[in-house]
Amino acid sequence: MVNGTSFGTVRAGDTVDMTTPGIVKVNGTERKDDVETLKGYAEQGNTEAQFGLGVMYATGRGVAKDDAEAAKWFRLAAEQGLAQAQFNLGLRYDNGRGITQNDTEAVKWYRKAAEQGMALAQNNLGTMYYNGRGVTQDDAEAVKWYRMAAEQGNAIAQNNLGLGYANGRGVVQNDAEAAKWLLKAAEQGFVEAQYAIGAMYEKGRGVAQNNDEAVRWYLKAAEQGHEGARKVLKSKK
Repeated sequence: MVNGTSFGTVRAGDTVDMTTPGIVKVNGTERKDDVETLKGYAEQGNTEAQFGLGVMYATGRGVAKDDAEAAKWFRLAAEQGLAQAQFNLGLRYDNGRGITQNDTEAVKWYRKAAEQGMALAQNNLGTMYYNGRGVTQDDAEAVKWYRMAAEQGNAIAQNNLGLGYANGRGVVQNDAEAAKWLLKAAEQGFVEAQYAIGAMYEKGRGVAQNNDEAVRWYLKAAEQGHEGARKVLKSKK
């Protein structure tokens, strides 16, 4: 642990909207995302329109929010192989939003999107392996998927990979690698990583001990509302 921060517990948890507000691309052409226009295309099997409708119902953009309807349209697009829809359907099975919660189905759809290279899905699949939800618990497999997402620049996965190295879960414990990945996530503004890298600087783990750097990162985390960072800063006064 790094100041009580556990490895592998962070996953992406919100609907991924790859559309521009007010506009959805259908067959490469931008279309106004009013529900009737999109339904016409979606009912003809157009994946972008199906996904766009899913986003509209998931977020309540232009329609009354309806999680069940969102899941319906995400499924139609997911079954045609659209990675963003596969991820969102996996997320709905993960959370039980608009659909009966089912870890096995969540893993199935996360994996389909992850195998297409979607970083958010790779991170969430890693977290399912870490927690043993829908799959046999496997730290090494969790790290494999975290690494794929981290190397694409996903801050959540960089944080999880960094904490894996810090705690020796799924990889050989290595403070230098931990600091490397936590710093990458922290520099992107990921609050848990800012707190963790602050602790690494405070203790001189994987980096030269530096109280000024520790405080700088604790302050960044505290400014985003991190209670642990606030408590550490308060204790230093």
